[in-house]
Amino acid sequence: MWLVILGLVTGMAIGFFTPVTVPVALSKYFAVALLAGLDSSLGGLRSGFEKHFRLSIFTSGFTFNILMAASLVYLGDLLGIDLYVAAIVVFGMRIFNNITAIRRMMIDKYWIIPKEIKKHHNEEITHNPSWEIKTDISQTNPNPQV
Repeated sequence: MWLVILGLVTGMAIGFFTPVTVPVALSKYFAVALLAGLDSSLGGLRSGFEKHFRLSIFTSGFTFNILMAASLVYLGDLLGIDLYVAAIVVFGMRIFNNITAIRRMMIDKYWIIPKEIKKHHNEEITHNPSWEIKTDISQTNPNPQV
């Protein structure tokens, strides 16, 4: 665990003290590639929490997402359409979905809730009769009084 933290701190220090500028012409490509990489990273973290992480799937998905996002932006530039906005919206939605799933898994794993409350809460959610949809036609009134 200490090796991960050391790597994170070292990477942040290098990134903070190294002057990196992105040309304006490439800023759309960089933004979409960054979002694609973040989406893949959070997807890998989520699959790790769900206990079905595979490095080959993560690596291929990471590479493919970045290349497809950059290709979409390039195609939009050729056509004169801002297709990068579509990629930003899609990756943004996926990022928030992954963050939500990770947050729920962390709460379920680390939040201490008494078993009685948890059991009652789960029963209330899964067995609430007011949520049932009435499908029996005989229960409906064919001639409602106005």
